[in-house]
Amino acid sequence: MRTQREIFAENLQSLLNSRDVSQKVLAEHLGVSETSVSYWSRGEKYPRIDKIQKIADYFNITMRDLMDDKSKTSSSTDKTTSDRPHNLIDLSPITVRIPVLGKIACGDPITAEENLIGYRYESPDLLPSGKLIFLQAKGDSMEPTIPNGSYVLIREQPDVENGEIAAVLVNGDTEATLKRVKKQGDAVFLMPDNPRHEPYVITANNPARIIGKAIRFTQDL
Repeated sequence: MRTQREIFAENLQSLLNSRDVSQKVLAEHLGVSETSVSYWSRGEKYPRIDKIQKIADYFNITMRDLMDDKSKTSSSTDKTTSDRPHNLIDLSPITVRIPVLGKIACGDPITAEENLIGYRYESPDLLPSGKLIFLQAKGDSMEPTIPNGSYVLIREQPDVENGEIAAVLVNGDTEATLKRVKKQGDAVFLMPDNPRHEPYVITANNPARIIGKAIRFTQDL
């Protein structure tokens, strides 16, 4: 009978391979050495429960997904599907990995941390063309349109149409905010949807740069 350490090691290595994530990237995200991740994936050592939770969060799965013995599931599935027709087409959804970068403010601007904090997986049928990233909203200035804590899908582009919501770098490209872009002649305003917040006026002395257009948001329950 396989040990829990061996089961975890197999599941972890399978995730690293299928998601195309290196041990180094995972180690940096967890704040551990690459050697530690190597030990875990080979079944030589077992991580603490808090690290297992962080690994699950990184891959957007549950801890149970890391702990369950997939070989038992496969054997059971093989027995129940052996009598099925062999000419069926597998319609299992293919997902696209989209990086999640540092939080973006929906209130006062917050320092833009352009570091990778994980990935989210989406069906390609639901995605627009172009280079995509997720940013996690923080604050209530775009409520009720964009709730605090939601993940906002951003398509990278240098400009947006009047009235569209954009991720914008301000304060010398050191801070980021999420606002509705309003253009009036030569003037550009970053407008909150929440009337309790003040607009941000873009001027020559107060420049800004659009990162991309906000496409939609998702929330985890």
